[in-house]
Amino acid sequence: MVTRSPSARRPTMIDHRKLGRELDLFDTDPLMGAGLPYWLPDGAAVRHTLEEYVRDIERRAGYRHVYSPVLGKRELYEISGHWSHYRDDMFPPMQLGAEQVLLRPSLCPHHALIYRSRSHSHRELPLRIAELGGMYRSELSGVLGGLTRVRAIQLNDAHIFCTPDQVADEARAALDLIRRAYDALGIRSARYRLSLPGPGGKYVAAPELWRRSVAILTEVLDASGVPYDAVVGEAAFYGPKIDVQISDAAGRESTLSTVQVDFHQPEQFGLHYIGSDGARHRPVMIHRSIIGSLERVVAHLIEAHDGAFPAWLAPTQVVVLPVTDDETDDAERLVQRCLDSGLRAHAVSRADGTLGARIRNSRRVPYQAVIGPKEAANGHVALRLRDGRRIDPQPVDDALRRIVGSIDTRSAELWEN
Repeated sequence: MVTRSPSARRPTMIDHRKLGRELDLFDTDPLMGAGLPYWLPDGAAVRHTLEEYVRDIERRAGYRHVYSPVLGKRELYEISGHWSHYRDDMFPPMQLGAEQVLLRPSLCPHHALIYRSRSHSHRELPLRIAELGGMYRSELSGVLGGLTRVRAIQLNDAHIFCTPDQVADEARAALDLIRRAYDALGIRSARYRLSLPGPGGKYVAAPELWRRSVAILTEVLDASGVPYDAVVGEAAFYGPKIDVQISDAAGRESTLSTVQVDFHQPEQFGLHYIGSDGARHRPVMIHRSIIGSLERVVAHLIEAHDGAFPAWLAPTQVVVLPVTDDETDDAERLVQRCLDSGLRAHAVSRADGTLGARIRNSRRVPYQAVIGPKEAANGHVALRLRDGRRIDPQPVDDALRRIVGSIDTRSAELWEN
């Protein structure tokens, strides 16, 4: 039998900077510096789960993962165009003997070098290279805040090297991955934006390449059937973008996910593949990020879910609550059973307050497992679900099987009848 109690009223305005600290997800310290938050254990659990998730869906979609250094010689960014077009947002060079090295502002130049390091046939393309990697932006202190604007960014990034006739299909597939990830994470996009170049010297001067890349992304958006806005002045310096926009509780909009078409960097780095005709051809480079930076997506998830993350993503998935001290050993055994089943769990003992107080303090945990004298004697557990439902006592094995099944499928349902 399942009974439901009235759910608590949720606040209308949620600020991840306040709530994230209250939930012990992240914090900052002036000795580390502005825009450089650190992750506490619960926040690290959320981040680690996101990393595993996005690597898994990318692997299933044919991506191969790499690691690349966070430093590069100044010459690398001169070739890519970052030094001439993006220098104001980069940290200053560090002198190492006769060389200057910089913290990278993007991963794309490194992935271009990885592609260039081996010869490629048209039969290998599209080649999809992905990395959860660090990059660094010299943001002004006045715009920094919480996890949304930071100086050290962990980006879910990837670059697809493909033939010109593969570009549209690959961009569409990237949009499909973004939609799948948003469904699993409970993210609603505010709008889609076709980000175009604007006036001035901010953009690479290659009118024909811009025309081709804008035409491709326009075709992809039109075919996808999603409404979108074309916005001048929001393109990357090397090419146009599809930006998936999100908004916070105050209506402030930001970009989370992107798909970009780039003819410029393959030309700059001299990238090529051998075509079916035996000649050398230039690949096209698609930049795409499914969930954007881990910092920004976690900030959004905190606010979107009021800290009550989907069960598969929650830092604590099961909290075990012994009714009296006599059930402490049973509670610890259940915690170990949960851990052995791959669940994140811990016990909160009677020393931390009455059962009612412990239940209230655990209101964001998906599953509250209560063990009283009867449950301990029978090898049962009584579950309270975060949505207010109460599950009659049942064998521990049955309860764990249902919980693990729901989490493994990343179901939005806590308990399916």
